[in-house]
Amino acid sequence: MASDANGSTREIFLSDVIGGLSKSRKRLEPKYFYDARGAELFNQICQLDAYYPTRTETGILDTNADDIAHYLGTDAVLVEYGAGSLEKVRILLDAISNPVALIAVDISADQLDRAANDVRAAYPELEVLHVAADFTRPVDLPEPARVGGNPVVFFPGSTIGNFDPDDAIEFMVGARDTVGPGGMLLIGVDLKKDSARLEIAYDDPAGVTAAFNLNLLTRINRELGGDFDLDTFNHVARYNTNLGRIEMHLKSTKAQTVTINGQPFDFAEGETIHTENSYKYSIEEFQALAERAGFKPMQVWTDAENLFAVHLFKVAADTS
Repeated sequence: MASDANGSTREIFLSDVIGGLSKSRKRLEPKYFYDARGAELFNQICQLDAYYPTRTETGILDTNADDIAHYLGTDAVLVEYGAGSLEKVRILLDAISNPVALIAVDISADQLDRAANDVRAAYPELEVLHVAADFTRPVDLPEPARVGGNPVVFFPGSTIGNFDPDDAIEFMVGARDTVGPGGMLLIGVDLKKDSARLEIAYDDPAGVTAAFNLNLLTRINRELGGDFDLDTFNHVARYNTNLGRIEMHLKSTKAQTVTINGQPFDFAEGETIHTENSYKYSIEEFQALAERAGFKPMQVWTDAENLFAVHLFKVAADTS
C-alpha cells in the first residue's frame, strides 16, 4: 500500500488502527506491516538462517517445478496474491509451457511496481498485469488480452497462516470464485513442528523481526499522527500450542498514554498489542480447511524434514 496514496487509504488505515486499539485486547492488522520499509525488512527476514519458510518453500518449488507444471497445464494464467518480490513465481514461469499472463496483487505498491517491471523485462512474451490492493478485501482484477488455459491462484509464503481459520476459508472461497470452474489454487502452508524452532524463526537473534514488528508503530506515527515511543515497546513472539499458532505482540514496558490523530490510548505496564498470528497446520488439517472452501485436493509436495508443504487444489465440481 502506498503511504497516503489517497485520503480514503489513510482513512481506512486510521479506522482500522483506532478500532483495533480500542478493543479490550488491543490488536493491529498485519497487512499494515508492509509499507516500503516493512517490505524491505521482510525481505531481510526471508534471508535469515533462523527463518526457514522462504528457503524451504523455494526448495520445494525448485525440486518439483516440472511436476507442478504438469498439473497446471499449458497456457496458464497465474494470479499471485501477496506477490512481494515475485521471485517464487519465476520458478513456475520457467517450468510452465507457454504461460499466458501473470496478474500480481500486493499491498506494497512501490515494491510491486519494481517487481512487475523486472518480470516484464525477464519474460517479454508474458503479459504482466499488477494491482496494488489489499487482497484481504475483494479486488477487481484486470483481464488479460489473450484467453488462457487453467487460471491458477498462486499464494506462496504461508501467508494463509496470518488468517484465522474461518477467515482463511473465506479467503479461499474468494480464490475459488476468482478462478471459477476448472481453476486451481497453489498455496504454501507452514507445517506444525516443535515450538523452539518456530519461536526462533519469529524472534531471530539479529533482531530483524523485532524491527519489522516495531516498524508498524513507526508507520502509525508517520502516517496517522501517532506519538508511540518505540523505546518503550518490546517485540514478543510465542507459540500458542492450543491454537496451533505463533503470536506476535508489541509489549509496553511501562504504564503510558499514546495519542493517535488526537485520540488517547492508555497502556498498562506489560500490556500488549497483538500484531500477527501465523497458524501452522498438518497436511490433513489444511486439506480439510480447503475442502470447506470448495476445493478438492490434487497433490501436495513437502521437503525432506516436513517443515513446509505446497498444496495444489482444484475447484470441486459441486461447490453449492
